[in-house]
Amino acid sequence: MLISLRRMFCSIRSTSRWAFVATALTTLAVTPAAAPAEDRPGYDAAAWLGDLQQFRSAIDQRYPNRDWLTTEREVSLDRWFDQAATAIRDAGNDDGARRTLDALVRRFQDGHLELHWPKPMTRRGNGPVATPATVGAFCAARGYVGGQVTPGTAASMPGYRVIDDQNPFRPGIVAVGGAPVGIVRIGSFAPQSYPTLCEQAATSLKIAPSASCGADCEDHLLTKVFALLTRDLTAAVERLRGAGAQVLLVDLSRNGGGTEWAEAAARIVSPVPLHSAAIKVFRGEAWVGRWRALADRLRQQAKRSPGTDRSLLLGYARQADVLAEGSKPCPASTCSRLAPAGFASGLIAELPAGRLDGRMWAPDVFSAAQFPYQDSVWKESVIVLVDDETWSAAEQFAALLQDNAAAIVMGTRTGGAGCGHLYGDDPVVLPYSKAELSMPNCARFRKDGSNEVGGVVPDVPTGVRWNDGPAYAGRLTSKRLSDAIAQANILRADHAR
Repeated sequence: MLISLRRMFCSIRSTSRWAFVATALTTLAVTPAAAPAEDRPGYDAAAWLGDLQQFRSAIDQRYPNRDWLTTEREVSLDRWFDQAATAIRDAGNDDGARRTLDALVRRFQDGHLELHWPKPMTRRGNGPVATPATVGAFCAARGYVGGQVTPGTAASMPGYRVIDDQNPFRPGIVAVGGAPVGIVRIGSFAPQSYPTLCEQAATSLKIAPSASCGADCEDHLLTKVFALLTRDLTAAVERLRGAGAQVLLVDLSRNGGGTEWAEAAARIVSPVPLHSAAIKVFRGEAWVGRWRALADRLRQQAKRSPGTDRSLLLGYARQADVLAEGSKPCPASTCSRLAPAGFASGLIAELPAGRLDGRMWAPDVFSAAQFPYQDSVWKESVIVLVDDETWSAAEQFAALLQDNAAAIVMGTRTGGAGCGHLYGDDPVVLPYSKAELSMPNCARFRKDGSNEVGGVVPDVPTGVRWNDGPAYAGRLTSKRLSDAIAQANILRADHAR
């Protein structure tokens, strides 16, 4: 089954905290005194203010975390945008206006809200286009780049030892009170973070490094890489079980997110069935059209399917119809800005692994069906380690296990990126600068009804900060590990009763 890109979340955090801190020291009031570039006669402040107004309209009409921002963070959007307008009027040049909009984006502290400026035109050469000479170069040309996965915090705990350094999830052991705790390190949920697996996939699929690789080729490659990720995570968990580990710790520290493979990965390590989080989207005709298109696609599949599958597909199509109807715009005084959009896993919140094997339409209703995973490969107690550099799909993984009482979360409150892009990205183009404003188009909600963009609060805090050195972070984490184990064992005993 090829990976469906229709529901894939683009949910990797791209803004570093270092960059935010550096720029947060400067206010939005970018004046000529703060940025002493010369005034340009052609500077059009009114045109830049038009871009700012388009930015504001997009936030009001499309940003799913807008209400959370104004109620939970108690932000005054009017004040933010008024300050930006003043800064643009005083900027005196295009560079100052651009810096003002960049600073405004950073104030949201949302890794899925980005401003992409148009690149200057470059002259193309007339020489031959170089082709990759090795499979490594082939993968690098497709975005599979190493260095995105760091060692994480657990590997710095006293007494830690790795037992398989060939597996990308580096299964290891640390003894606590004489009992072995198994550790797997998931540093990213993005397949592009694992170039070695891309090389294995390309070799397995017999793709020559110099071959042209179009859309179908890319899909086959991605499908294979996800299969290898799933295989290796399963193997890592099984290796730890075979080594006598009694508790599993999944290290998500400094994990910037990735894709909805997080849904499958969570089910591999969870000792209990998981019910996925609810998703909501900003009401609008675009979503009405998306759900109607899905309903039509499912009904077409029903026509070609046998009786049992036909009944299932028609039922799912009716669910999509309901979502389409519920996504219609309505006066703010009579309904919420956000409309239900199913679950993080699709139209279905919970389904045993393999139940829809062989159905090409399976990813349209349950996203985890894209991946060849097994449920509950690990059956004992689970701990998830997070920090304030844990974002997006990694938060999805941690929240899913926490909300289902499948694991204890330890560490520090996560970054709070929340849901990313469901069914792709549809950026807003600012009229004057032609910059593209990309924003999340969905919000993911916890079991208690809170927006996941608020971050995942750990059950067992460690006191680790984002700028702590690895050894110090490891020692702080190690001191609280016994407490986390005790709580995880209580959870497991409750499920066993």
